[in-house]
Amino acid sequence: MGIAEKLGVTINGKLRVVALTGAGISIESGVPIFRGTGSMWEIPEAKRLASRAGPPWNTRETCEFYEWRRRLVSRCRPNAAHYTLVEMEGCFEDFCLITQNVDGLHGRAGSRNVLELHGNTWKGECMRCGRTVELPETPLESLPPYCMCGYALRPRVVQFGEPIDRKVLSAAFAACKRAGLFFVIGTSGVVSPAFQMPLLALENGARVTEINPNPTVLTPHMTLSIRGKASEVLPRLWKELVITSRN
Repeated sequence: MGIAEKLGVTINGKLRVVALTGAGISIESGVPIFRGTGSMWEIPEAKRLASRAGPPWNTRETCEFYEWRRRLVSRCRPNAAHYTLVEMEGCFEDFCLITQNVDGLHGRAGSRNVLELHGNTWKGECMRCGRTVELPETPLESLPPYCMCGYALRPRVVQFGEPIDRKVLSAAFAACKRAGLFFVIGTSGVVSPAFQMPLLALENGARVTEINPNPTVLTPHMTLSIRGKASEVLPRLWKELVITSRN
């Protein structure tokens, strides 16, 4: 039985599709993970810089930590899974990419409709006027960088204990509710509220496929769960779905 038959879907432009990505897809591009074995916290420089970062998040010390992270990410490139998601986006009228990652690799690959739950380290936010400012270059000319209004910018990244932007979260949950096909890619399924999204899609009738090297807390609930790297599995899976839809 083919993948399309297992999922019980027919691939066409009217199908509503959502993809949720986590750290796993970025790890395959060389981005250091945020927690666990092999995380950035095993690097002494990261610990030192992070110990000085803190509220109000627009200080020089905070920006030094994020600039260190930005330099690491600047050397990373989108992988085959990122580019497959770009291809998928072009095939559906209603395609939504939700990511927990802040590295901006989806945008660099060419994805357009991306909901960044935890923000983007390549953007700054003004705590006075609320303006979002693109910060595409590293190193920055000044630490911290400044808004047009003259106020110091903070990284546009959700810190622990901070709420996710309500508009972003609302759009993400709305996409999950209307999805017919849902992909969970490279996420452990333990971070809230992202772990609720594939379950919400299931409750509303979506067929949900998980791609992860290891089983997760979401695995028992999935329509289909595939073990492997996203950069290897997703291109192959997408090719099979497209071929099946043409026959």
